[in-house]
Amino acid sequence: MRGRKRLFSVELSSTQRADLDRWQRSTTVSVGLAKRARVLLLLADGQSLKGAASIAGLTVRNARKWVRRFLVLGVDGLHDQAGRGRKPVFSPLGRAAFGEDGL
Repeated sequence: MRGRKRLFSVELSSTQRADLDRWQRSTTVSVGLAKRARVLLLLADGQSLKGAASIAGLTVRNARKWVRRFLVLGVDGLHDQAGRGRKPVFSPLGRAAFGEDGL
């Protein structure tokens, strides 16, 4: 057999496949989550990582990150982690931001 050996293979259970299919059809789920689901579905169907990433609109590096996270944490690992980004300086409600005394 010629070519590269696959570093990982994705096998989906029926419930995981149903969840990912539902995310694909949903109009309320975030675009990033739908792309991650698309990559996993394509990999489970035998597509290469490069091809799946290209079809889903992700870079190969980004797709690899999400596949690894899925293999470790399952479907829950595809959601964005909380606490990313800069903490707010001003509260959206006009009150003091978290951690400020409000004096």
